[in-house]
Amino acid sequence: MKSSNPALGGKTFEQYQPGIQSAGAMTINGTINKTLILLALVVIPAVYVWDMFYQSGIDTEGGLQNASLMYWLYGGLFGGLIFAFITIFKKTWAPFTAPIYAVLEGLFIGGISAIFEVQFSGIVFQAVALTFGTLFAMLVTYRLGLIKVTEKFKMGVVAATGAIFVVYLLSFVLSMFSVNVPFIHSGGTIGILFSLFVIVIAALNLVLDFDFIEKGVEHGAPKYMEWYGGFGLIITLVWLYIEFLRLLSKLRQ
Repeated sequence: MKSSNPALGGKTFEQYQPGIQSAGAMTINGTINKTLILLALVVIPAVYVWDMFYQSGIDTEGGLQNASLMYWLYGGLFGGLIFAFITIFKKTWAPFTAPIYAVLEGLFIGGISAIFEVQFSGIVFQAVALTFGTLFAMLVTYRLGLIKVTEKFKMGVVAATGAIFVVYLLSFVLSMFSVNVPFIHSGGTIGILFSLFVIVIAALNLVLDFDFIEKGVEHGAPKYMEWYGGFGLIITLVWLYIEFLRLLSKLRQ
């Protein structure tokens, strides 16, 4: 059982069977509840930082009158990455580290959303609607069995996700030397097609996440894995939301 989501790896549940006796078993309802809690922990700080960014003033190029607010954005981004890796490698800590990750990710989401909104009015509402619309559509598709989660399907999504990660990592490293990867960040046809491809892969990751959680329940994973399953879903949803922002901004351009 594999997932291209780095938080939802193949043998995640099988390693922690001893925890079941002391804490109980993972359930679908429990995972849904934990996911909703984590989602709220993303939204609340996001709204707070959004308001701070707007009060400070942002020009149409995304520049802040109060540059110190960027510490909130970058603090949330890099702090979220740190706690994401902690959660991935110390799954038993998920009930504590997953909420911290969600709060930090909310700080980043609030700042980046405000910057996009000033440049492209209404884009945040559209991105949120598309993100949750995609979540609902993929959940229905999965429940109806319209997408079969076979080993070939998993391997294809894993490979595509890995390729996207390499491209983004290369782009980030090159940007530190003032070198821009052509096309993928532009508003041209290739840039738009690239964003559409990434969104499709992110959406397919949702299917793998659903399958992973369902398999965890079937295998009787320990209770704390509800937090870990919710954490994995939040990672994919945040990725999907950011990609929708990027796509919509390219279309506006």
